[in-house]
Amino acid sequence: MTEIFESLMDMELMSENTKKRIEKASEGGKLNIETMPRYPAYKDSDAERIGEIPAHWEVKKMKYLVNVHSGNGFPIDEQGNKQGMIPFYKVSDINGNQKYIKNANNYVSSSIVKKRNWNLIPEKSIISAKIGEALRKNHRKIATVESIIDNNCIALEPKKINYIFSYYLHKIIDFDWFVNPGAVPSISVVGYKNFKAFCPPLDEQTAIANFLDEKCNKIDRAVALKEKMIDLLKERKQIVIQNAVTKGLNPDVKMKDSGVEWIGEIPEHWEVKRVKRLFKLTMDASEKNNNHELLSIYTDIGVKPRKELQERGNKATTTDGYWLVKKGDFIVNKLLAWMGAIGLSEYEGVTSPAYDILRPIAVMVGEYYHYLFRTRICSAELKKYSRGIMEMRLRLYFDKFGVINVPYPPPPEQTAIVAHIEKETTKIDKAITLQQKQIEKLKEYKATLINSAVTGKIKVC
Repeated sequence: MTEIFESLMDMELMSENTKKRIEKASEGGKLNIETMPRYPAYKDSDAERIGEIPAHWEVKKMKYLVNVHSGNGFPIDEQGNKQGMIPFYKVSDINGNQKYIKNANNYVSSSIVKKRNWNLIPEKSIISAKIGEALRKNHRKIATVESIIDNNCIALEPKKINYIFSYYLHKIIDFDWFVNPGAVPSISVVGYKNFKAFCPPLDEQTAIANFLDEKCNKIDRAVALKEKMIDLLKERKQIVIQNAVTKGLNPDVKMKDSGVEWIGEIPEHWEVKRVKRLFKLTMDASEKNNNHELLSIYTDIGVKPRKELQERGNKATTTDGYWLVKKGDFIVNKLLAWMGAIGLSEYEGVTSPAYDILRPIAVMVGEYYHYLFRTRICSAELKKYSRGIMEMRLRLYFDKFGVINVPYPPPPEQTAIVAHIEKETTKIDKAITLQQKQIEKLKEYKATLINSAVTGKIKVC
């Protein structure tokens, strides 16, 4: 725990230093961009979606700036051998925000490429999704080596344009502008080639590319630090909960061995009880043509009305015969219980017969067991008692769940533990939300900076 505290303090210091450095340039980054130098004269680009550009910049169709390369089939030879010399990329390889594409997972020999007449993608080409929902995510990557791509991708080879400037240019081009109509979106190559783009002189392209590389790298490092901070805060939250539900709140209390490996030592006055001594399995079917609230259990957030999170799926065709849920019951997703899909219901309603409903039969504070059952150490224990032929098909049935031993503190102490957890985790959640908001602001500033530099709204010397 001490190491986590120290890491949090170190991260907080780095985060604040980064915040001061970045916010000096981006508080709201809008003001900073508006005060940066502009070109002396602008002109109407006479091109749709571009607007004004610096007077000495040109407007050219993309076919004069890049060569377009289509993708290929999946590279498996007659023996199914994927290993060879040339990297092969597919749509999943271009996810994420990194500028350069990662090392390939698959390779194909040059002899197969030649035999099948596949297109070779030159290095420094920009690889993008060509079809489907991946296209709308606008992920683009620069190929660092000669490679091949699958037929769900397209590659754009710069020929009269700085390749890094071309990368940033394509970051602000929305491929929806030239997508073929139909149920499945796909890039119209003809539409893309005829798209008019702005083109600064080559030396200015290089200057803009270098400027954006420097600024974006700093912003990306700041974002990475904040993401690491969030991970540490989430880890801290887990530790706060786990220690409270298994060790209590008094650090000076006398401890004893619980006799249960996953629990370890507990306060001497606590008991250990089997789950079936605390809960009973309930199967009360709902009446016909009912209008009860449809509830579901989610790994991340616990029990919630379905309509709050899935507007289109908030009502089943019928909930006749669904299990009735009372406030204070626990809903258990047998298939995902070991991943945290178990929780206390604060609602009256019904839920799927695929779930188990556990109703307390002992005096308890339900929130205490809500936190306990969702800790990592308890989840690991639930997994041991789950049954199935493969990990993702494991099910936790009550005959197994019921024999698991869990701590049973005196109910007044359960109340105090819940109050402590809620107080501490609320502070942690606020810190996480603050970091997330700062990340969003940094990403917004980065997008604004790229757009402003590439379109000439600011002058880069």
